[in-house]
Amino acid sequence: MKYNSLVFSALFLAAGVVHADALDDIKKKGTLLVGVSYESPPFGQLDPKSRTVSGYDIDFADGIAKKLGVKLVIKPIALADRLSVLQSQQVDMVAATFTKNVERERQVDFSFGYFITGQKFVVKKGRVSNVDQLTQATIAAVKGTTSEKQLRKELPHAKVVVVDTEPDMFKLLGEGKVDAVTNDEPNLAALLAKMPGKEQYEIAPVSISFDAYGIAVRKGEKRLLKEINDGLIDMEKNGEATKIFNRWFNTMPIYRTFKIIP
Repeated sequence: MKYNSLVFSALFLAAGVVHADALDDIKKKGTLLVGVSYESPPFGQLDPKSRTVSGYDIDFADGIAKKLGVKLVIKPIALADRLSVLQSQQVDMVAATFTKNVERERQVDFSFGYFITGQKFVVKKGRVSNVDQLTQATIAAVKGTTSEKQLRKELPHAKVVVVDTEPDMFKLLGEGKVDAVTNDEPNLAALLAKMPGKEQYEIAPVSISFDAYGIAVRKGEKRLLKEINDGLIDMEKNGEATKIFNRWFNTMPIYRTFKIIP
């Protein structure tokens, strides 16, 4: 599913700021405004020619919009801005590789997990076979992400280089300025497949976390959250969730070993 990344602004300005009960406001305006990543393939990526954004997250957002009977409108956002755009009411919800954790759950409410993954590393082939080999390494991570925080927690003596986007990480790796880059495995696999000289690199067979991605809404929006969760469960039961997974991961060595459950 593809959506024009430019149409969101006019619709959003026309709709006005979202107020107290988000579900009523969404149905009244007839649109669901969703914050998505545009540089996290295959979850969300921008086509520079068509200016459309597509991906795993966008397809799930579209399924939720259909359940609500409204039109999906997307707002491409930076990963570091996911909390701020939601809390400042710039969007109705965020679907952007948003890992559920205790710290974030104090600030927003999350849906059931719709993707389960683990944090891994891309390195030169044959360099890393266990986590101990990364303890003193120079490792790039996207700032403000769970991956950055988990990296600092699990490898406190590593030198962490923070960047704005995932492609920035891979650029540093290709230039030899870092020993490794880290993120959730699907993101790494998608970007590694496009990396110049990719045959020299691999996803190391080590992981430092297992995480669930959830759709985030503002605190207290219980009715909206219930509709989102019901929509996710419906998509699991009718097979749409599996179809979305296969659509975006069928060319990668990644398998759907999870189900969306309460």
